[in-house]
Amino acid sequence: MNDLRRNIFVIFIAAIASTGGLLFGFDTGVISGAIPFLEQDFSLTEGQIENITAFGLIGAVGGAIFGGRISDLVGRKKVIIVSAIVFATGAFWSGAAPNFIQLLLARLYLGVAIGVSSFAVPLYIAEISPTRIRGTLVSLFQFMITIGILVSYISDSAIADNSNISSWRPMFYIGVIPAIILFIGAIFLPETPRWLINKGRTIEGRSILAKIEDQANLNSVFHNLLNETDSNNNNQNWGILFKKWLRSPLIIAIGIMFFQQFVGINTVIYYSPKIFLKAGFLGNEAAIFASISVGVINVLLTIVSILIIDRIGRRKLFFIGMTGIITSLILMGVAFLSSEVFNQNTKWLLVVSMLSYVGFFALSLGPLGWLIISEVFPLKIRGLGASIGSLSNWGFNTLVAWSFFKLIRTFGDAEVFWLFALIGIIGTIWGYFYIPETKGISLEAIEDHWKNNKTVRKLGQAD
Repeated sequence: MNDLRRNIFVIFIAAIASTGGLLFGFDTGVISGAIPFLEQDFSLTEGQIENITAFGLIGAVGGAIFGGRISDLVGRKKVIIVSAIVFATGAFWSGAAPNFIQLLLARLYLGVAIGVSSFAVPLYIAEISPTRIRGTLVSLFQFMITIGILVSYISDSAIADNSNISSWRPMFYIGVIPAIILFIGAIFLPETPRWLINKGRTIEGRSILAKIEDQANLNSVFHNLLNETDSNNNNQNWGILFKKWLRSPLIIAIGIMFFQQFVGINTVIYYSPKIFLKAGFLGNEAAIFASISVGVINVLLTIVSILIIDRIGRRKLFFIGMTGIITSLILMGVAFLSSEVFNQNTKWLLVVSMLSYVGFFALSLGPLGWLIISEVFPLKIRGLGASIGSLSNWGFNTLVAWSFFKLIRTFGDAEVFWLFALIGIIGTIWGYFYIPETKGISLEAIEDHWKNNKTVRKLGQAD
């Protein structure tokens, strides 16, 4: 297979797998447009709205807890196929829910697929990507998340009808379509060569590796995989994650997901129509339409991130993004503080700072979180490690989504966004010590780095 055909093959299978990211984004974003209509249709309180959002996240936590070990046992491909089935049936159940309790259960069920796909898809792509473009291909997952969010905003806007309070139902039904696409596409995906070799299916694994890895690196990557498989002795358990030599990747996985969520990104994704209504946009349709701008910025800056992530590296991108996120959050707080009733100036200050905030997040923390957790763990427990990162993400995500309105009622709008900015400052300091530079480094070399008890900041540096 020549280089052009190899690149087309890898990009094609990464794009199919990334449909799981589109579903992730769609099913987390669609709730924002449905909320104003659900409030009226089921006469919901703000607490019940938080519960609808949070139940999806709780389901994602469950998927993250159990999915990692399952993916290590049965393979990445099978887990992706099952998640597609849950996505399809969960979307239909959500749209057909006859009451509040049924909707809660449907969102809980759907959340399981979101949790599973959130680590299984980037893990699959990382293990099937050649080293030189691994960051770009894994970032396709985050790109598809942003596409999913944008699609959910656009479809919500197209379906929203202020004269029909049940217009939230087709908003959920739309999610069945990409789930079917993922299911059909995943059937034809190859299993990752790293998982196959780890399971003793060496000939099959090498055959797939030859289709994806640069020929100059093929033999060395193959022999490194064989050596890592032999040295790990097929021991798979949670306990290994807490060994001293894996302390750094564990801190990295949990830490980056903490800061990814506690700068407050999903308060904007889930509640952007309510924020725009508060800023003075009139009617549910107007608020949802305004939220599309959030989705567009999210997509555009994720594209920029994909283009540069394997050029400038992970650490630079992290610090650039965090600087912009902190500045934007401070300005959002200023906009809310300026007036109890938004005038034209403060209204547009909020919009511009919110779009800036989303853009810097999409450039950095968005793709970096999922990329890094798919890179830093050793082969034998990569599924478990990615599961820990995903579990952390959804646990922190749940806390933020469940507490957002409570925090606003307790402290005020401006103060909550300033609290997110303070957490961003702490995250920047943490990142100086714990964000690794994995650009151009093979997954096997990253594992060797931890085994030699080297520090995070020395990863990617010549000895």
